Parts: sequence; structure tokens; C-alpha cells
Amino acid sequence: MNLFLTYLAVAATFVAIDMVWLTIMVDRLYRPVLGDMLRAEPNVSAAAVFYILYPLGLLWFAVLPAQQDGGAVRAFTSGLLLGCFTYATYDLTNQATLRNWSTELSVVDVCWGSFLAGLSAWIGFLIAQKLSH
Repeated sequence: MNLFLTYLAVAATFVAIDMVWLTIMVDRLYRPVLGDMLRAEPNVSAAAVFYILYPLGLLWFAVLPAQQDGGAVRAFTSGLLLGCFTYATYDLTNQATLRNWSTELSVVDVCWGSFLAGLSAWIGFLIAQKLSH
């Protein structure tokens, strides 16, 4: 049960904060660069799969290892690095293959994804610690 609650903490943090970011930044950052490449409405099914899977990755690669031998800083750092590698893969692949994708968009999005993943792993770790005591 604690593992499931920890997953929910990571997922809720990740989704809630990312929704705020996207609400604020779609028209300021993404739409000016991507224009009509963006859907009028997001593909909810694809988004749901991402928002279910990504927190599982944070749990597996950041939160659980930090519980074993690290602590909160390890959870944050591991989450940050996972975010950096995964968001860089997405952004740099898009920059390499899509005409409109810009370096600025890649840099901002990788920084955002790194921070978001680190923060979500850190909060998940802290909640897991509370649940185990």
C-alpha cells in the first residue's frame, strides 16, 4: 500500500505542476515555435499513458533507490537526471527532425522536465518517508 501511495504522490505532483506549466507556457513558448503543428486539443489518451508511465519511471529510478541508500537529495538528483535524459531525448530528436523546433525550445523544455522530475521524485520520497514511520 505504501508503494502505491508513494506512486500517487509522485504522479499527482508531476501531473499537477506540469498542468500549471502547460497552461501558462503553451501560448508563450510552444505555440509561437510550433504553430499549426500543435493540436487544437491534446490527445488525451496519449497524455494519460505518459502521465501514468513517467511517474513509474521516477519511482523506479529515483525514489526507490533513494530509499535504499540515499535520502532526499539522492531522490531529487536522480529524478533531475532522469528528467534531463528523457526530456533531452525528446527535445533533441525533435530539433534534429522538425523544421520549426528551436534550440530555445529544447533548452527551456529540458530544464523544465529536469526540474519537474527532480521535484516530483523529491516529494514522492518525502511522502514515502512519512508513510514508513
